[in-house]
Amino acid sequence: MLTPKEAADFLRAHDGYLILTHKSPDGDTLGCAGALCRMLRGLGKRAALLRNAEVTQTYAPYVDGLWAPDDYAAETVVSVDIASENLFPKNAEAYAGRVDLSIDHHPGNSNFARLNCVYPERAACGEILCEIAEELGMLNAETALPLYVAVSTDTGCFVYSNVTANTHRVAAKLFETGIDYRPVNKRLFRTKTKKRLALEGHLLSELEFFDGGRIVVVQLPLALQRELGVTEEDMDDLAALGGQVEGTDCSITMKERANGEWKISLRTGPRVNATQVCARFGGGGHRAASGCTLRDMTQEDVKRALVEACIEVAGDA
Repeated sequence: MLTPKEAADFLRAHDGYLILTHKSPDGDTLGCAGALCRMLRGLGKRAALLRNAEVTQTYAPYVDGLWAPDDYAAETVVSVDIASENLFPKNAEAYAGRVDLSIDHHPGNSNFARLNCVYPERAACGEILCEIAEELGMLNAETALPLYVAVSTDTGCFVYSNVTANTHRVAAKLFETGIDYRPVNKRLFRTKTKKRLALEGHLLSELEFFDGGRIVVVQLPLALQRELGVTEEDMDDLAALGGQVEGTDCSITMKERANGEWKISLRTGPRVNATQVCARFGGGGHRAASGCTLRDMTQEDVKRALVEACIEVAGDA
């Protein structure tokens, strides 16, 4: 396992970088990718991001101008915030078995790369990239802003249980570069579209509770998405909604996709290990925040399977 210093040494020694982000990209994977690309270019390296078709307008500004052209010749492939190859977007599948360096913070990382820099105790992959930026001498306002996006979004603006003293130390270092973080906080944490507010109102009125009220299920079928005309941006971070209900410690968010799959986001307290639940369905993530995808099942069957799995993992707790 590489240390951040060793990862920085590797990055100095190579060139022709192609950086991979995961499917359904969030602020951590995109913020890290954007920051790493800028670091490498700042060192005079050739670097670009493999295009990710699922990027929303929320995060697009942090990776604009960094996408690889179609004829880009990659020499060194690096992935950020990706736990396993099954999280590669469709156009990244060709790089399975070809990743030279993985930088990640997921406990279930499969060590799929030739070299791995994985620190599960970090709340966000952005914390690791901050250390690498320091080692490279590239922690500046240009790289710090996307890293702030990475760290703040993966910690719910520093309120999730994964936050540590190191998380706050990293934030302080990013602030010290002179970034204006206030517009980021306003855009990401204090602004909602009218469609998003309408969606939240509907979802909150249709919550279902199980296991003595400790498990809450939020369901977003395709029919509702079409009825309200919501976009992927409107549906960003819906997983945080159910967990705000008093008395719950396990929130299951079910979102139906156009291909009939159900994308599941699980947020839990100490009683339920989210990683163990999602692993039963081929997914993974963190102890308190994991995800998976269920296929060829009805909405009721998906809900039943997840609730039962949460109760079984919790045991007698």
